[in-house]
Amino acid sequence: MAAEGLVSPAGKNAPNSLQSKPLKGYHYMTHSTEDKPLNPRTLESSDPGLSPSAPRTLGPSNPASNISIHSFCKPEEIQRYTFDGQFGMHAQYKSLYTKKESLEKNSSQENANVTLALEGQNIVGFGVLNHPDEGDRWLDLGPGLMMEVKAIEICRRYRSHGIASKILESLVDSPIAEALIIYMVGYSWTWDLDGSGKSALDYRKMLIRLFEPFGLQELQTNEPNICLKPENLFMARVGTRISSEKQKRFKWLRFGVTP
Repeated sequence: MAAEGLVSPAGKNAPNSLQSKPLKGYHYMTHSTEDKPLNPRTLESSDPGLSPSAPRTLGPSNPASNISIHSFCKPEEIQRYTFDGQFGMHAQYKSLYTKKESLEKNSSQENANVTLALEGQNIVGFGVLNHPDEGDRWLDLGPGLMMEVKAIEICRRYRSHGIASKILESLVDSPIAEALIIYMVGYSWTWDLDGSGKSALDYRKMLIRLFEPFGLQELQTNEPNICLKPENLFMARVGTRISSEKQKRFKWLRFGVTP
């Protein structure tokens, strides 16, 4: 993951309870979702809280006040926009997605949320929330229970203006979040260290500061790719409607055990 742009440090214990408190401003469903994940696309017409949100702006005092945030963008909507030229190849960095077709592909998948930061018709930032990739261990918890913040990236000229935080808010601010475990994986080799001027450790700290306000906690895991470098990062938020039994299974799954 690259932002304005996994393993916890050795000896750091995971919290006793992984269950998160409801996030402020969420809309809540009244029926149980323990064993049947919600499908926002089929519920859109009956629950306005699941529909694409009205565009948000960053406020007139912000240097990026002309940027609007659009969530749950569909492929046909993404096709109308241009992809900023700063998403591409740099001397020491390659953007996670260099073509908007990658965003269209994600947005066409069930329950996915592709959120865009737009300057007029130009995409200057994006975030992707989608299901784990085929072969990921997280699928073993059960279908539709885990979703990954796969990317948050802002073009270089608009970084440090709070856009990444607004995108992340739009990704997780949904009633189905309480029926999910939302997680992120930070691989240091995908980070724009050159553009940010940060060391890998400082970049890691920046990501933690970005995600913690939205309920994600740094957790330990022995997932091989995350363990390749000590600065790699794994964070997750357990929705309030995740049963204690599934919480226990998630704890074991983080260490490759399927009870």
